Amino acid sequence: MIKNYILSAGVVIVRGSADEPRYLLLRAFRYWDFPKGVVEEGEDALAAAQREVLEETNLTGLNFRWGKGYQETPPYGVGKIARYYLAESPRGEVYLPVNPLLGRPEHDEFRWVNFKEANKLLGSRLRAILNWADWLVTRERHYSSDSKESF
Repeated sequence: MIKNYILSAGVVIVRGSADEPRYLLLRAFRYWDFPKGVVEEGEDALAAAQREVLEETNLTGLNFRWGKGYQETPPYGVGKIARYYLAESPRGEVYLPVNPLLGRPEHDEFRWVNFKEANKLLGSRLRAILNWADWLVTRERHYSSDSKESF
């Protein structure tokens, strides 16, 4: 039997600092996650991920410097799967806008955190996503250590 899942799409957003990359996490109640939301019918998953980032954080101009590959979570909840892309956000202030349907922001807090902090805050389902993203980010940093480029 083939089961239909509800697909959500989001972005692991990274921003550089002098010492190490920082990842953007959003908190709703006691749960930390990356920006993400449901892919609407007929919508491309990457376009949905970018839309959700804008709606939830007000960030634009994401740079998908690691390509448009993605990682998905195992099924969770009541038949959901979340697909995450990886992008750099070189600039812009995070703002948690009011969701017109809720009358409040979707999230209570945001943080830019290093890998170790993110690993503590995220649940087990999202640690695999963080590990994938951090592997890509740190692999690039090691290969380009002679470069002055940073994110």
